[in-house]
Amino acid sequence: MGEQHVDQHVDSEELRAFVRYVLRDLRALERMLAEGLIESDRVRMGAEQEYFIVDEAWNAMSISEDVLRECAGMDVTPELARFNIEMNTPPFEMGPTTFSELEAFLDEGNRRLLECAHSHGADLVMTGILPTLQPTDLCLENMYDSPRYNAFDEALKRLRGGGYEFRIKGTDELVMHHDSVMIEACNTSFQIHLQVAPQEFAEVYNIAQLVSAPVLAAATNSPLLFGKRLWRETRLALFQQSMDTRQASSHSRESRPRVAFGDAWVQSSVAEIFREDIARFRVLLAAHIEEDPFEALAAGRAPDLTALRLYNGTVYRWNRPCYGVGGGRAHLRIENRLLPSGPTTRDEVANAAFWIGLIKGMHLAIGDIRPLFEFDDAHSNLVAAARLGLGAYFDWAHARQVPARELILEELLNYAETGLAALGVSETDRKLYLGVIEKRVACGLTGSQWILSSLAAMRKTGSRTERMAALTAGMAKRQQEGTPVHSWSLARIDESGGWKKHYQRVEQYMTTDLFTVNQNEAVDLVACLMDWRHIRHVPVEDDDHKLVGLVSSRILLRLVAQGWTPDSDRPVPVSAVMQRNIVSIPPSTTTKEAIELMKENGVACLPVVDEEGRLIGLVTQYDLVKIASPLLEQALEE
Repeated sequence: MGEQHVDQHVDSEELRAFVRYVLRDLRALERMLAEGLIESDRVRMGAEQEYFIVDEAWNAMSISEDVLRECAGMDVTPELARFNIEMNTPPFEMGPTTFSELEAFLDEGNRRLLECAHSHGADLVMTGILPTLQPTDLCLENMYDSPRYNAFDEALKRLRGGGYEFRIKGTDELVMHHDSVMIEACNTSFQIHLQVAPQEFAEVYNIAQLVSAPVLAAATNSPLLFGKRLWRETRLALFQQSMDTRQASSHSRESRPRVAFGDAWVQSSVAEIFREDIARFRVLLAAHIEEDPFEALAAGRAPDLTALRLYNGTVYRWNRPCYGVGGGRAHLRIENRLLPSGPTTRDEVANAAFWIGLIKGMHLAIGDIRPLFEFDDAHSNLVAAARLGLGAYFDWAHARQVPARELILEELLNYAETGLAALGVSETDRKLYLGVIEKRVACGLTGSQWILSSLAAMRKTGSRTERMAALTAGMAKRQQEGTPVHSWSLARIDESGGWKKHYQRVEQYMTTDLFTVNQNEAVDLVACLMDWRHIRHVPVEDDDHKLVGLVSSRILLRLVAQGWTPDSDRPVPVSAVMQRNIVSIPPSTTTKEAIELMKENGVACLPVVDEEGRLIGLVTQYDLVKIASPLLEQALEE
């Protein structure tokens, strides 16, 4: 999320002043481009590695402050949520062993971070979206306490005019409402930075855009969110919707999401992208800027362009242009934000080698891709890759439609090999990392496919919570072994750690596939639902999906005893018979508390509701019997 030093509460005058700082920085950048003041004789790369912190049950654990204190001296920074952290690599000069050096740095960093996490009873997992993550983990109490994050959440709410609505459809469908920017904390990534010479920036950036789809298709690792099977790389859909500040309009006015691929090929300069973003997206954060970039230039120094960089950090292009200063010299980078964290450091470095080699190889072979490729095809290809992974078909040059696997294996790996060789990467590194991509694509076993195949293999065993824990535990174990994902065995239910850890809170096992009625419907419908679905409780919702009542089989029996039948002349409305004084619970309720509530109130069912009173689940005595029966059987056998 970038620079932490911002002003949390700003008025309109301060925002206007900051806009002027941004525009001044842009003018300074344009002057530097015109005068050749930006480094062009080096190729470097770097990366940002993000992690989830998990507890012994493989659930998100909000202790990033403790882990950060423990690993003082490392380049590790906080993220939006207190169950995420980020490790930054130094820049690596492109050469024979750049990628093996990067892998060694990541492995050593992982080892040290794991030691820090273990000292607090925690573990680390590299994955695009944590399988065990629950909606209740995304509360504001779990946001890292920083002026930037607080200000950002307030600014997004102000622009949106309310909370966040999400709808993502894959094999399953997710429809949910959330009230803060914390939904973005579901995502972790492995972000690659590639330094680019300013005179080549437009052509190289366009190629980076073009190859985004095939590179992502080969690297997907985020197919699940809250247990639902969505896109192969669900992060893209979730992040775009979580940062979308647009409001619905009845008019046909066009607007752009803050997370975007772009609208067209870049024509000549990186400045085009900054102008486009400044023209379209409001300033969200502000800070007092001391530096005058033109005074720095006059003194022979490379300016920091702090205002432009802070603004740029709130616009989330999937391939984001970046300005920086290192060793006293200004440079430009492309930040690839598309790739997920994990499955292993070797997989991640292979993804980086494929992306960088492919860009360089296509630039050498083609140069300006605009005459051969349509921008809209590149954009639609990316959506297809995120949805379907290696199962996608891409619109490629000369109006060809080609399967992702065929394109990668028969054409793109050759470009990547040529590009890495031209960058001075050794044959050993080229064969190692491009070989990982080739084997992964040939067998079709990306991180996403491993997760989905493991889930399918466990389909008839354990609870959903146990299966999610088994996936997470299996992932963590195999990551530490270090072999790339295409060689992994599938996760097993016994890796979840046993039943006890996964029935602590009702959200871990409550029924979410609910059959409900409206208070104005006929009781006949309730009777049919109970008969058809073999259930004893039917919740009653109003038009806003808020819980207003409950009809039990006991209520229906009482109604029958009073002479009601489905053939009665006048249908009885649900509102006339439903129980209105309902004992309901939030999803964070412990199982012990739920049992005590049932006993104290003499009820066999507890509806689970969110903070606004909307029904999200149901816990019944039958659910508790299913949990308790294996324990009773075990005790009797002993």
